[in-house]
Formats: sequence, C-alpha cells, structure tokens
Amino acid sequence: MTNTGGQTGGATPLDMLIIGQGFGGMYMLHKARGMGLSVRAIEAGDNVGGVWYWNRYPGARCDVMSIDYCYSFSNEIMQDWTWSEQFAAQPEILAYANYVADKLDLRRDVLFNTRATTMRYDDARALWRVETEGGEVFEVTYLVMATGPLSVPKGIDVPGAERFGGELYLSGRWPHHTVDFAGKRVGVIGTGSTGIQIVPVVAQQAQALTVFQRTPSFTLPMRNRKLDAGYVAQIKEHYPQLRALARNSFTGGVRAITSRPLFSVSVAERERLMSDAWDRGGLEFLGLFSDLLFNQQANDIVADFVRRKIAETVHDPETAATLTPHGYPIFARRPCLDSGYYETFNRDNVTLVDCLTDPIQEITATGIRTATAHIDLDVIIGATGYDGLTGAMMAVDITGRDGRSLREKWAGGAQSYLGLMMAGFPNLFMIAGANGPSALANFVLLNEQNADWICDCIDHLRAHALPGIEPRPEAESAYMHTVVAIAEQSLMPKANTWYTGTNIAGKPRFFPIFAGGLNKYREMCADEVANGFPGFVTTRADADA
Repeated sequence: MTNTGGQTGGATPLDMLIIGQGFGGMYMLHKARGMGLSVRAIEAGDNVGGVWYWNRYPGARCDVMSIDYCYSFSNEIMQDWTWSEQFAAQPEILAYANYVADKLDLRRDVLFNTRATTMRYDDARALWRVETEGGEVFEVTYLVMATGPLSVPKGIDVPGAERFGGELYLSGRWPHHTVDFAGKRVGVIGTGSTGIQIVPVVAQQAQALTVFQRTPSFTLPMRNRKLDAGYVAQIKEHYPQLRALARNSFTGGVRAITSRPLFSVSVAERERLMSDAWDRGGLEFLGLFSDLLFNQQANDIVADFVRRKIAETVHDPETAATLTPHGYPIFARRPCLDSGYYETFNRDNVTLVDCLTDPIQEITATGIRTATAHIDLDVIIGATGYDGLTGAMMAVDITGRDGRSLREKWAGGAQSYLGLMMAGFPNLFMIAGANGPSALANFVLLNEQNADWICDCIDHLRAHALPGIEPRPEAESAYMHTVVAIAEQSLMPKANTWYTGTNIAGKPRFFPIFAGGLNKYREMCADEVANGFPGFVTTRADADA
C-alpha cells in the first residue's frame, strides 16, 4: 500500500499529500516523514506560516500568549527559540515558523505557489486524485487538509470597489511591502479583531482615519509587555510540565481558569476581580467566573462592566455609545484584545461611522458614500473577516465515495466525526477541522494532537494491511449531536459571527465547533485509538478486495 514510484499516467503517486503549510501542515509533514511515508505538501503562498504568512497588516498580533502559541513536540525547539513579548507580533510568529521549517528542513518537500482545485476519490483503486491550478496531478493514499479555519478572506462586499482610484487593501491578503499612510485619508471597513488591531496603528500615521463599524465588538486591553530574561529562563526550565498542563486544560493554555460561579462572590468582590483582570490585561476575564458562557445573568454583569469601561475611556458620549456592544453575550463573538483601541477615538484625526444607522452604499472613485455623506479617501482597508471554518475546504471541488461532493454533504453545515474525518470520504483527514475545538482552543496544540491522531490511525491501517478507513455514519451523527448539544448549553451560538457563519451571505447558520474543551476532546480522540477505532469502518474497496 506504499506509493514510492515515479509518475504513472502523468500523476505523481504518494502515500500522503498535505494541503497547507501553516503550523498544522508543517507538523504533519514532519510526522509523516518520520513514519517513512512518501509525502509532499502544497501551499498557496510562497513560504510557510499559514495565516501568519498572509496576515501582514499593521498591528497584526496573536491574542494567545506566545509561550502557549508554539510547538510542544520538540524540547530542542522549545529551548532554542526565545519569544520577545507576551503576545507576539506577526513578524516574530512568521520568523518562528521559518525557523522551524529550517530546523526540520521542510521546504524540500513543499510545492509553494500551488493551489489544489479538484480532489476526487477513486473507489476502485482506493486513491485520491488531486489536481492543481498549475496542472500538477497527484494520486495519493492519504489526503490531509491542513487548510486552517481562517484562510479564505471574505473580501470587500461593497458595490464599486473596482472603480476606487486610491489604494485598496484587504487585511487577509496584505502586500509584502511597507504601506505608508502618512498624510493620507484612510478608511477602515470592519471592527472585528483585525480592525481593532489595525485602527490604533494607522491612526498614529494617517492624516485622517474614518472607521466604518457595523457591529461593535467587546475588546479588552492586551497590556502587552516585553519578556524579561529571568521569566523566559523559568518558562524554559518548566516547559514540559507547562505543556502537560496545557494539553489537559479546557483551552490548551496555562491561563488560570476558576471553578467559581459569579454569584458565589459578593458584589464588591466581583467588582474587584473584574477591575484587577482589566488592569492586568489579556484574556483573564474568560477565566474569572466558571459560568460566564453559560449563565446569561452572569454574562450581563461582566458585559456591563466592559460597557462602563468604554464610557470611561471614550471622551465623546455619542462615540462611546456607538462603540458599545449590545444584543449579544460578551465572548460569544471572538474575544478581542487591543492596544489602545478605545483611546484611539479620542484623537482629533479619527472619526467613527455607525453603519447600522448610516450604512455604506457604495465605493466611488474617490472614497466611500454612505446614506448621508461622501467621505473622501486615499486608502481603503477591508478588515472584513473570513469565510471561517469551512471556507477553505468548500473552495475546492472535493468528491468522495460514490461521487458525492463535499458541497452536497455540507450544504446544511459542516459534519464530521471528531472534526478529523467524514463518512463517505475515505482516508481524507482534516487538521483543526470545523467540528473540533478549533477557534476555542490553543490552535498549535490542537494541530499537534490532530496530526498525532492521524499518524495513529495510519499506523493502525498499515498494521492490519487495510487500504482505507472512514467514520461510520452513525458515529458521525452521534458526534454531531454531541457538538450541537454542548453548544446549546452555552451562550456561544447566540451571536452572529464567523463562528456561526452569519458573516457570509447564504451560509447556513450553525455553530459547528466542539465547545466541550480541548481536554475532553483529546480524551474522546484517545479513546477511539485505544479501542481500535470502533467509530470507523474500512472502505468499500477493502470489503470488495
């Protein structure tokens, strides 16, 4: 069952093809090599790094602590690499990805500037045939989608963008050269986590900045800081223990999480706890109270605290009111961390446009026209988000067993077993797939766990001389019932976000993420391996052989 030869019929035979070279794809390539598989990877960019290769916009920074947001599989890498800040900026994260790629000599097995267009499963031969935009063809036993949850930018869905005569940029496809905003009138469309990072940086450079906001986000102060040598030495000394704790935590990080419900403490005490968390910065709010995402009354109290902070920070009451979120639970949208976002609206060169009351109607040759005014602009930045979780896979024409397409299977929302495999798509594996913990967990640790599980599965197939495997439909259905049931116990599905797909016109509203915690998810995956993969069945091709 090992493909090691040259091209056959114009196709390159491989044991494994990996789509994507972000952190998940990079680790998968390293692991597959260690198993002795013939393996290649393809990547649409011209280097490794995934979302951190593409996201070069001003202020781009990770909202997970850098000591958590890095690989754990190699003690040598953990000891050799030193982070400079508590929350690393994009250039440093991309430098880290390149360091790992160099260390592991990954690029020799990667085709860069290469994008897959069609993937078809050959039932009779139990192989995947993959074609690319450039005409390359691969026939592979194992196909791994390491495309990530945020790799397809939404774009600027405003009429007239093509006729704008100034500079037009998309945050998720930022140019590799430096963009100069000095003396320019800049408009930013979108105030999710990306817009919140862009606005303070551009405001310091631009002559005038206009921020076009539709739905305001809750954002907390990051309070980023440089890491001193003593702290770094302590972390490195205890990295193995910290990693073990992180793997078995709810989020996959070392941030403290309490079992204390909000109403178990006095009003004065909870006010003190929230004030301290605000002053310390980061995502400490998420760990303050155990019922924050399950008890609406508790959530309202924390949300009201943040609303008061907005009113205290922003000088103009009308602007403060426009920036203040209402109508959805705090942290049901992606938690945002900022560096002076609310303070930026106190600057004389910054203007906020409320697109709920004054919607954008079109982009003109010289700026943006809303219902009430025309704003002259030299630069427009689209911080409009992504077709998250499913967009990258749905962008490829994928056809599984018996000619069934992925677009048909996912017409009502993503469905899989453990976010790792799908019934009807033998030997197609997903890393950080839509139905796993995905955006709710430490993404790098999740990537490692998923790739390790895939290797365990392939070891099982090879040990038993099996050509392929896929989930049992009943196992997939039961797992999806669990995903939905856990989500419905929380407040997470109550907001319109990329989590639920409501940022994309025509996309079914569905919360496809496993919200039971990385620790519980890891247990479920480990049980499947330990019990001999009871939720799976060998492929029809194997049964007929």
